[in-house]
Amino acid sequence: MININKGNHSLTLSAVSSKDKLNELVIKESGVASLISEDKKIYFYLADNVSIDQLESNLERFINSNKYNLNVDVDSFLKIFNNKEEVFQKVIETIIFASHKAIVFKKEEEVKEISYNFIIDEKFNDLLNISLIKMEYLNFARDLQDLPPNIGTSIAIADKISSKAKEINGIKVTIYNKKQIEEMGMGLLLAVNAGSNVEPRVVVLEYNSDSSQKRTALVGKGITFDTGGYNLKPSNFLENMKFDMSGAAIVSSTVMALAKAKAKCNVVSIAMLTDNRIGGSATLTESVIKSMNGQTVEITNTDAEGRLVLADGITYAIRNEKAERAITVATLTGAIAIALGRWFTGTFSKQDVFHNEFSNAAKKAQENIWRQPLIEEHLKEMQCSKVADLANSEPGREAGSSTAAAFLDSFAESKEYIHLDIAATADRNKRGRAPMLKTMFELLNK
Repeated sequence: MININKGNHSLTLSAVSSKDKLNELVIKESGVASLISEDKKIYFYLADNVSIDQLESNLERFINSNKYNLNVDVDSFLKIFNNKEEVFQKVIETIIFASHKAIVFKKEEEVKEISYNFIIDEKFNDLLNISLIKMEYLNFARDLQDLPPNIGTSIAIADKISSKAKEINGIKVTIYNKKQIEEMGMGLLLAVNAGSNVEPRVVVLEYNSDSSQKRTALVGKGITFDTGGYNLKPSNFLENMKFDMSGAAIVSSTVMALAKAKAKCNVVSIAMLTDNRIGGSATLTESVIKSMNGQTVEITNTDAEGRLVLADGITYAIRNEKAERAITVATLTGAIAIALGRWFTGTFSKQDVFHNEFSNAAKKAQENIWRQPLIEEHLKEMQCSKVADLANSEPGREAGSSTAAAFLDSFAESKEYIHLDIAATADRNKRGRAPMLKTMFELLNK
């Protein structure tokens, strides 16, 4: 529970440094908290050279373990740093993020809700309001990510997104069912869904408060569980596959946050929802499928399914929604985790101006990205099929994230395009983290 300037708790969290006159019982190790009962304070010590990223990780760790209702003296954190607005944003958003309760289904589980009361200066009210909006929808996206796959089906997630979006003025909600998806010719999405007993869904959220802005489409991979299909994953790789729908949750929640903030933008999100199962009707390896834009694809690996649903999503964005630029968000490749680890989201684009704009938004949002190469040779690897325009999986193991991005870029029809590979950043410790929502919000929040 979050309150503002209520001052209603007996304990206060205060940041301190070596410049403060401290009780001798305060532990002077960066990121370590010391409860001094006589002062009714928890002193959170920060080293003189601590970075904002270190502040975030240390504060998140503390909030995850905290059992007390706390006032938070936000100004005490700001005094330690020069960049006041950045630190204000970091402290507020980290505490809201880390204190958000996880979804549990235990029979008699009663999780105590910890209350935080931010003590802030009124001059930060505008920043605070934006952070509160972003974090409301970021945590909504995380809740969708965390749903077990038997509960978080394509139909259920579509309904949850629709219900949440209808609470906000200015959003048009459209949900396409299987028959409508067939009529639109989304062959790639249908090929992934072929083995499932749960129908696919495409959820479209439109928010247009300024038609003079470029129409931007956010397309999210929504694989609610990925078995790998007939290229079946081994048991250890099935773990956490419920998070394969993260992109769909993130793009949908981004549009909701923008609408709630009354941002001046022209945006549409497209959530491509299905699971990827095996079964008598599932798509076989070496099948040839026609995409929505007419290109044919040989399915050389049924476990490379995310790029298939995104390809049809990109075509829908450009042709049906008249998008002038597009961003795809997906837990797409294991290769990105090898390249960047859990610390960075991989970005891919051929348009320097668009990517620079996105990079500046990432800095403002305080999210780490790292641009990866995307060259013509990567697409040539995906044109290796002897029977179709494209293969959905490259024949070797080189540059797997870049070749996947090149496959997607070939459906962008020369529009401005960025692909975000969040395979290593979407979740951690079995909880969703909804990366890139804040960056896309900052990109579009004019």
